[in-house]
Amino acid sequence: MQYDYIVVGAGSAGCILANRLSAQKDTTVLLLEAGGSDRNIMISMPTALSYPMNTKRYNWGYYSEPEPFMDNRRIHTARGKGLGGSSSINGMAYVRGHARDFDEWQSHGADGWSYQDCLPYFKRLETWVRGEGDYRGGDGEVGVGCGNDMALNPLYQAFIDAGVEAGYGQTDDYNGYRQEGFGQMQMNVAGGYRQSASRVFLRPIKGRGNLTVLKRAVVKKLNFDGQRVSGLSFERAGKSQTAIANKEVILAAGAIGSPQLLELSGIGQAERLRDLGIPVVADRPGVGENLQDHLEVFFQYQCKQPVSLNRKLGLISKGLIGARWFFFKSGLGSSNHFESCAFIRSDAGKEWPDIQYHFLPAAMSYDGNVAFDGDGYQVHVGPNKPKSRGFVHIKSSDYRDHPRIQYNYLEHQDDIQDWRKTIRLTREILTQSSLDQYRGNEIQPGVKIEEDSAIDEWVRANAETAYHPSCSCRMGAVDDRFAVVDPECKVIGVDGLRVVDSSIFPTITNGNLNSPSMMVGEKAADLILGNMPLKQEADVWIAPNWQSQQREHQA
Repeated sequence: MQYDYIVVGAGSAGCILANRLSAQKDTTVLLLEAGGSDRNIMISMPTALSYPMNTKRYNWGYYSEPEPFMDNRRIHTARGKGLGGSSSINGMAYVRGHARDFDEWQSHGADGWSYQDCLPYFKRLETWVRGEGDYRGGDGEVGVGCGNDMALNPLYQAFIDAGVEAGYGQTDDYNGYRQEGFGQMQMNVAGGYRQSASRVFLRPIKGRGNLTVLKRAVVKKLNFDGQRVSGLSFERAGKSQTAIANKEVILAAGAIGSPQLLELSGIGQAERLRDLGIPVVADRPGVGENLQDHLEVFFQYQCKQPVSLNRKLGLISKGLIGARWFFFKSGLGSSNHFESCAFIRSDAGKEWPDIQYHFLPAAMSYDGNVAFDGDGYQVHVGPNKPKSRGFVHIKSSDYRDHPRIQYNYLEHQDDIQDWRKTIRLTREILTQSSLDQYRGNEIQPGVKIEEDSAIDEWVRANAETAYHPSCSCRMGAVDDRFAVVDPECKVIGVDGLRVVDSSIFPTITNGNLNSPSMMVGEKAADLILGNMPLKQEADVWIAPNWQSQQREHQA
């Protein structure tokens, strides 16, 4: 089995790479995916998002080690397993991140990855429902819309009004000129369907003769000829097989899978690898380090009016919603139900937002279980620029063993302070008069959670991952000992190997990670093919009073 390129992982970045590389007719590409097919109505239907996320068939089912600063809780780390990867099981929230996040990447040694370098690739991969413009794409594969445009529930607009009443600004498009403020949420949903990477980048090209896609192929390790990666070994249908890469192997296995494969193949901290009996190919101590994630809590209220989605959870309601979606691809079934949102700064002196809100007109958990009987609503909220750092490392030389994952959430004192601000700012927003006609009792945290110590205790016991692991193979300068890949995504210390997924982010972005992960795949494809990198000058809105005020209109 010989191919020019071998891509490992058919997720958000891997599907794009397979598409773009195989568009070169004289180039052969092999795409390996450990999971199976994504053709399931529960993946296609946006409202059914809790099903694939909580199904072993589509989820690797990782858990962290007991988290020492989170009451020793083991945190669920859902990662997609199957075509589309995590884009087939996620919540479909479409958030690029703030422009300054990418300027921050450049400041960490990722030269050529500033916002001006990344914006054209965000545009190239999408079709924005409101049309092409300076900041948005009009003919890309990923359809981006706004669900039902907040038309089916009055709580969406009430949340935005509450933010404005509290002194925050509004944004018409947080993926455009201005992220900061309250506004409509966007989702990668079009025509009523989830726009997973496999649906939009793989299915349309399944007839390409130069692209081979193998499902249920679990990569065991990379193979080397000296310091050059010559190919890899994988297992499929109980048989071990070998594939040869004439040009390059590209890991797109995500923030957990990519560092795992590097270490299994002898790329990592030398002492750790020797202790596990793995021959060292390249001593790269940064492999698996710098792990970052977003924590969030559900801030929940009872709703005094019969308008919440808690009323739509009965079997008859679900049946009607499903039928309307099945026949017309419209209604509640065509939305992830996060149709309004906000991005705010936690304090004066913050140049760009570091807190994100997803508003949901229901009170429930990720698995779809309700919080209580009756109507309710909630916001998912958390600080998005944590300073705590974790790791992901293999436990043994057996590729079937899940790696050790530890996030060290809340290890850094600044993160604890940010959570205190987040809880207080959120309660202030949600108690504005715009929500008076709907707001009942505060379900959680509960009005008694006010003092620093009470907030700290509640967050430790209740915060959950937002499922955004990243940064575990970070990009940086070639002479940075703790960088894993250079600005061309090439693994430092070996030849013929790149990593292209969320693991190479130097720092986590202010938002959900599917969109920037796809952007990385889009931009890396140009780097691999030797195309001239795209660049675009663009203005970015920064609060003029950011150094002295926490919000736009402060009393």
